[in-house]
Amino acid sequence: MESGSVITPMLHFGPLTVSVTVITTWGIMLVLGAVCYLSTRRLELVPGRWQVVVEGVVTAIQDTVCAMLGKASAPVLPFVGTLWIFIVCANLAGVIPGVRGPTDDLSLTAGLALLVFVSVHWYGIHAHGWKGYLGRYLRPNPLLLPFHLMSEVSRTVALALRLFGNIFSLEMAAMLVLLVGGLLVPIPVLALHIVEALVQAYIFGMLALIYIASGIQAQQLSLSKE
Repeated sequence: MESGSVITPMLHFGPLTVSVTVITTWGIMLVLGAVCYLSTRRLELVPGRWQVVVEGVVTAIQDTVCAMLGKASAPVLPFVGTLWIFIVCANLAGVIPGVRGPTDDLSLTAGLALLVFVSVHWYGIHAHGWKGYLGRYLRPNPLLLPFHLMSEVSRTVALALRLFGNIFSLEMAAMLVLLVGGLLVPIPVLALHIVEALVQAYIFGMLALIYIASGIQAQQLSLSKE
């Protein structure tokens, strides 16, 4: 198992180096793309087991986003749903022998956190316009602008470090347990890894959803108070 803080080169294209994290991420996206394509090509009037599972996952994500955003959920649903599904698969990739989960690399989790950061402002500006959205940083007093900016940066950094730290520590703990206990304890460790992977994906997705909801709804709340 490799350290999450070191990006081990795997392929070289001249000056360009493609790391293990990038290769694993590409593989996950290719598999997800193929699954999504095949799952939507042959829909049956009487759903089979696989179709029931896929529709159940989509419905659960849709219900969660709609409960948070209501009528404003339509444009946010694809992003949050994709984020959830990708992080679940990325976290679970470490369960496969010989495969390194890409979310134990800080560069990937930082990229995901930056996507959330950009999406918060994108959806907020789309909902309220530049003037209406950016004006919230000057309320209730323009002197609070630096603190609002610090809050935006700190929560983005915390989002990246939380996912990286939990997944990296989980894989390190699993490695230590296997070194001490040998092959006598693989099933409990595997079960712990799966549960923790699902929990961390859920937390990251929920935090992203909450941040986006705050960007969309903050202007409405401030107007209602005035």
